[in-house]
Amino acid sequence: MSTALPALGSRGGSSNDQLRRYNLSMVMTLIHHSGGCSRAEITRRMGLNRSTVGALVAELVELGLAFEGEPESVSGRVGRPSVQVFPNPAIVALAVYPDVDAITVCIVGLGGEVIRRIRYDTVRVPTVHETVNVVKAIVDGMRGEIESSFRVAGVGVAVPGLVNSNDGRVLIAPHLGWRDASLAAALTKALDYPVFAGNDASLGAIAESLFGIARGMDDLVYLNGSASGIGGGLIIGGSPLRGTSGYAGELGHTLVNNTGSRCHCGRTGCLETEVSLSRLLAVLKLARADQDELEIALGVSRDPKVMREVQRQIDMLSEAISNFVNMFDPEIVILGGFLASLLSVGRERLADAVRLRSMSSMGHSVVIEKASLRSRIIMVGAAELAFAGLLDDPAGFARGAAGRADQPRG
Repeated sequence: MSTALPALGSRGGSSNDQLRRYNLSMVMTLIHHSGGCSRAEITRRMGLNRSTVGALVAELVELGLAFEGEPESVSGRVGRPSVQVFPNPAIVALAVYPDVDAITVCIVGLGGEVIRRIRYDTVRVPTVHETVNVVKAIVDGMRGEIESSFRVAGVGVAVPGLVNSNDGRVLIAPHLGWRDASLAAALTKALDYPVFAGNDASLGAIAESLFGIARGMDDLVYLNGSASGIGGGLIIGGSPLRGTSGYAGELGHTLVNNTGSRCHCGRTGCLETEVSLSRLLAVLKLARADQDELEIALGVSRDPKVMREVQRQIDMLSEAISNFVNMFDPEIVILGGFLASLLSVGRERLADAVRLRSMSSMGHSVVIEKASLRSRIIMVGAAELAFAGLLDDPAGFARGAAGRADQPRG
């Protein structure tokens, strides 16, 4: 996915200062999204000379944002491997994901590694106030570890609903019962870190395009299935499709069955109403199940009721996917959450139905795959919100953190 950076002329300072900041941002972004690469690779991809790249890398190391070292040995490789430039994993973001049945908080390091994950199961759908209190309690419980071992860039929140990307205000999260909620502002006050919020599925699409199976692809559709319903994220032409206020991508409300069940949005037969985790759990007679447990349960079941429901949901899902293929002509359609479990047990049926319902040239070429980041995908995407300022101005971030104690450099 292409990384959008401000035009050089939009920043203060001399043209040399602007150019250096731009180049430093590009190098930092490259090593973060690649998880580490050699100076030679940075030189090739950025089109700069070796001495300039050397100076930029040295500055990032001096700022404590990167370090150099040898990669892990590769079996059968001859000769000494090239020294690599790695992002400092001690620079972290806190990622938060509130859902109808749990609130999850993660520590995510530069490079997209999930370092720590804490899930708090809720007995009822949490309110905004309860969510803030739970997140504060979790973060306070980790505060000693965070302050001794990490430097926090900020907090990213993935919300299953419509979120104004400019101020982090939740317009509506229907399954959570949230409406016009100042979530980012409330968490900023509670945690004393900058907080940014976005739609969960859109963040998942970004995560897969940067760190997952869609790395290097410019056009993709991501569908995430959770207890809150189905959300969608789109990367078109290498950039996230956001809409005027960040509300684009409500793919869960695509019509797939005009004689189906009534959706909470007021329409009949929406994708997230016809294809749902609750229906799968009901026929499996399970109260709850994570993605792995659901996949196993569906795979071993020979109950005719379960098989009929799986086939029905796959057929409804194929109706939606074929529409997305016809509209956006993506290289890949990625399924996350319980939708990935459906793909595991019904890949052939889903692929055949999409080919049948799509325009032939697109339907035959599109790839349908599970999200490779699995349960990490939303958290890694949320962390990108918090890392954005650091990636845009690495030196400015380091100066802002200069008053804190020195942190490990990896």
